[in-house]
Amino acid sequence: MKPLLIFFLGLSSAQAIPKLPESAKLSLSEDWASGEIDPQKWYPLRKKWGSGNQGVVPENLFIATDTVAGKSQNVLVCRGHGDLYEGPIKGWQGKLDRVGGTLVTKQFFASGRYEVVLKIGSQEKSKNGPERPTHPIGVIPAIWTYSYRWVNLGDGDPEEFSRENPLYNPLMKRQGKKRNTNYYTSEIDFPEFGKKQDLEKGLYNTFLNHKGESLTFPTKSVIDGDYHTITTIWRTALKPFENITDSQVAEFGGFYWVQDKSIPFERYLGNPLKRLGKDKYALYSGTEASHYIDGKHIGTNKKYVPVLAAQLNIGVWFPEWAGAAPWKESSMSIASVKIWEYSDPGDVHGILTEDINDNMDMEGRSVSHKAPRKP
Repeated sequence: MKPLLIFFLGLSSAQAIPKLPESAKLSLSEDWASGEIDPQKWYPLRKKWGSGNQGVVPENLFIATDTVAGKSQNVLVCRGHGDLYEGPIKGWQGKLDRVGGTLVTKQFFASGRYEVVLKIGSQEKSKNGPERPTHPIGVIPAIWTYSYRWVNLGDGDPEEFSRENPLYNPLMKRQGKKRNTNYYTSEIDFPEFGKKQDLEKGLYNTFLNHKGESLTFPTKSVIDGDYHTITTIWRTALKPFENITDSQVAEFGGFYWVQDKSIPFERYLGNPLKRLGKDKYALYSGTEASHYIDGKHIGTNKKYVPVLAAQLNIGVWFPEWAGAAPWKESSMSIASVKIWEYSDPGDVHGILTEDINDNMDMEGRSVSHKAPRKP
């Protein structure tokens, strides 16, 4: 075989989605065949976040039929109200425009293969839709894993660690009047379409607590009003963590947390440790999130990849940075969702456990409540 041919065969193989590992378990498979959104698997948000929008509401999530790969089937529609919307559905403070819809898994997932078959916009022009129906500018169709946890130190010294509250870390980003509250986040965006009106360059972001990496990869092939398969593979690992002793950590939730300022924060970024023996530990580490469109590799995040299990979010919303949306209605349609869990050794389950809170009622009025902690 000629060397050039060998090169191209190797390149093709490198770009293909890797085979599922033996540890892989299909934990979520959804094609909406029941005609309903299963509350055992999913919950919708009624929530406002960020500026330039009126939030997301459950009324903008519904099941419809569409043609996918030549066959008629049920799909989930995530509808968005553009700047010109005049219908009956209300968002934040009772306003009508710039309201989206987001659906979230009840289950928390870490390492694994995430596969979503979706369509953005439409190939058919309508009086209510964008001028270019395949390009609903001003809205952000998105797929992302996300969960969070606030940690309140209480009356302790906010400049110090707390063995009574090991999750509190004075070196992490802090909130509140006393600056005695910090937070943990786990997020991978794959991708967010449409920043600055450009749906053909998707945002592929990773967030590990308050650290993040934002990359842009080409998504032009998706923006044609047809269905495409979006895949991300999230991997974690245990890595040696040397020069630490039992006296420098505290246990919480089955994991060990650094309690000593002499250990540089950049070595662990708020992630927990696994105890291997006396004065011997390994760090739970995110290694990469690799991204594919229709089976072709388009890029990889390798910095600030999280380890904390999170919930999958799918939907559309209208942040200020998406720009004007000069139309009434558009949507993202989801034909199927599949998640294979890999159970990599770096996965951390049971630390982030709460559903995302709603913060408004059906009239768009502000509400405040705390979701119950899962057992």
